Amino acid sequence: MKVLKFGGTSVADHHNIKKAVSVINNQNQKVVVVVSALGGVTDSLLEIIRLAKSKDKKYVDFLAGLKNRHMETFRNLVPENNSEEILLYIKNSFNHLNNLLEGCFLLGELSPKSKDTILSYGELLSSKIIFGYLKQNNVKISYKDSRELIQTDSNYGNANINFEVTDYLIQYYFDRNQSDITVLPGFIAQSADGYTTTLGRGGSDYTASVIAAALQVSQLEIWTDVSGMFTAHPKIVRQAKPIIQISYKEAMELSHFGAKVLYAPTIQPVMNKNIPVLIKNTFEPDADGTYISNTIVPNQNPVKGISHIDSIALLTLEGSGLVGNSGVSKRVFSALSREKINVIFITQASSEHSICLGISENEAQKAKRAIDNEFQYEIKQLLIRPVCVEKEISIIALVGENMKNHQGLSGKMFSTLGKNNVNIRAIAQGASERNISVVIAKKDIKKGLNCLHEKFFEDNIKQLNLFICGVGNVGAKFIEQIHLQKEYLKEQLRINIRVIALANSKKMHFDENGIQLENWKNVLEEGEKSCVSQFISKIEELNLRNSVFVDNTANENIAAIYDRFLKQNVAVVTCNKIACSSNLENYSNLKRLSAKYSVPFLFETNVGAGLPIIDTLKNLIASGDKINKIQAVLSGSLNFIFNNFNDENAFHDVVKQAKIEGYTEPDPKIDLSGIDVMRKILILIRESGYPMEIEEIDNKSFLPDEALKAESVEALFEALKNNNSYFKNIYKEALQKNSRLKYVASFENGKASVGLQQIEKEHPFYHLEGKDNIVMFYTNRYVEQPLLIKGAGAGADVTASGIFADVIRIGNI
Repeated sequence: MKVLKFGGTSVADHHNIKKAVSVINNQNQKVVVVVSALGGVTDSLLEIIRLAKSKDKKYVDFLAGLKNRHMETFRNLVPENNSEEILLYIKNSFNHLNNLLEGCFLLGELSPKSKDTILSYGELLSSKIIFGYLKQNNVKISYKDSRELIQTDSNYGNANINFEVTDYLIQYYFDRNQSDITVLPGFIAQSADGYTTTLGRGGSDYTASVIAAALQVSQLEIWTDVSGMFTAHPKIVRQAKPIIQISYKEAMELSHFGAKVLYAPTIQPVMNKNIPVLIKNTFEPDADGTYISNTIVPNQNPVKGISHIDSIALLTLEGSGLVGNSGVSKRVFSALSREKINVIFITQASSEHSICLGISENEAQKAKRAIDNEFQYEIKQLLIRPVCVEKEISIIALVGENMKNHQGLSGKMFSTLGKNNVNIRAIAQGASERNISVVIAKKDIKKGLNCLHEKFFEDNIKQLNLFICGVGNVGAKFIEQIHLQKEYLKEQLRINIRVIALANSKKMHFDENGIQLENWKNVLEEGEKSCVSQFISKIEELNLRNSVFVDNTANENIAAIYDRFLKQNVAVVTCNKIACSSNLENYSNLKRLSAKYSVPFLFETNVGAGLPIIDTLKNLIASGDKINKIQAVLSGSLNFIFNNFNDENAFHDVVKQAKIEGYTEPDPKIDLSGIDVMRKILILIRESGYPMEIEEIDNKSFLPDEALKAESVEALFEALKNNNSYFKNIYKEALQKNSRLKYVASFENGKASVGLQQIEKEHPFYHLEGKDNIVMFYTNRYVEQPLLIKGAGAGADVTASGIFADVIRIGNI
């Protein structure tokens, strides 16, 4: 014999009931069928009670709608000529409900006893409907009212079962019952004096478990709308996986901490009799589901699942009067027990200076009053502070029977949350080490669950959530590279990159599930109007794990908001040089924030595009070397310009070509004026450990005044054209000396300069072709022969690859 229990979603309407009955008819042994109310009916009855107590006549319409729903459900299942008995039962039931609710409406109140009677009709009606449908095709079928089998005390709303009497009644009835199928309503029972009681929310699972234990059946099956218990809540953690096999105690822990597939008290009766429980999906009956038994499954992963509870209040009682004072905990729990307040979470500091309790948020004020009243003398004497109540709190729990055999799980849990800026308010772990629980802010629950699930269940695949600002030449190439390499990164480097947001100066678009990059341009074009403050707010609101802000702009306003991201534990990757070359105080603050919050702030492409210049410099410093001198050609655009400028072309034409090919900034004057090179050498100087402001760098500009004073790109090109002979003379002078023109940045003895120089053939800079950059570091270790880095230092492709490399670095952290 088996017991099958069907939840509310499995019997929500006539379509679902047919699926549930198909499961029942496919059984090849005797079955006991326990059913919940039709999906949502219990909540509807509670709302109707609320309206009636509030003297709101809308309850009458709500009740009529509920009646019609039950009538129509049955009519869609059973032909009219066979439906009279059940339809009459439905009508009589709603007449009784109407009488009870009319009294509630007139009095403006309802006793717990009457409330249980009203709520009982949800299961009574659904079980009668399913029985009536099954009876059409099954001869050996019976119906039994659970109130005649399960006896409880008079604790209405959450009654306690008298197991001695209940087991006898169940066994006595089924010993004489010859039916192949027996249908019973879940959730309801009866007190010793004959009144209807209920077993609390989720009580239908409990009903099924009690009957299964009393009859010592071969298996209890719970049929619901998901394929078993999952490693985390599948609606919050999309990568959550079904748990194929789990122990009783692990299932109890997960259920206690919010795994709603199974009502926590359900486990105890069947566990005592060693009866396995199988959780199955009514809508995918062939799926494996979750098998719960006494067997502890050997598993490489000691963590079986991650669960959580929302709407928690954290109560803290603290003060010197708690230290060394015996009986304090007893007084706290006694005060709460008198008010029938359930404690979900407990932790106490070893100093005994404070006790923290987690309870349901809607009981917080009642609990505060109870504890403050209990300790009113100590509070008046200033020995203990009044209870502090914190709301908007959630609990996350790691659960696993094998966790006790593995070291470092707590540390891994805490560090994972910490890296994602999830603050832990309290911690609890039982001696069994089957559960590690932490209290966090409710706003962080999604991020917390996802980052922990990623750490413990996703084969070490790290998901990065990118927010990209700037989709011009560099940004577009970066997106293209992500799209092309996405599968490779996932398979080879275990990094899953999702682009959550795109923005340019006109439009922005967010997709929490990740933007499809095949069509990103159209998606962005159809996005909302771009707004920097809204862009930031949305990132903070989403609060996703492993968030990375990528700045592909040259915008000063964007560079000014990096600190806000770093404080929110959002990593920053940027090719925008403005932040790192701004005033020293701002640069230093960004570096401090990065260290303080352990969040990456990477800007490799600030110097040399995709060349590993800054990374190499950091490694030199980290290994104990010291930078004494830097010589460099840091502008790929200027190198391209002077390599292509000759007798046969005009200077302004070469500059225009460099702009068209994407080698210069949108405003080429930034390159030509030396500002861009000044920023780059300043960044290298600061990364070398020397404090310096950009004003301290000597800029030996080669531009004529007319070009320097140009206020637009058009005016700049006009000035370059007007001064063509000036530039020709510069070129000829170098040519006469067998030299080439290079724009060089230098740093030595605390002084820095940038300017156009005539480079002789013997110098390493002479043969620098195209748009290449070159940097020479003279250090304590590289004295006579400098450490030299050379390669392409401009262009959208190489800059995008440098940004991509920084993103991958974050993925590998």
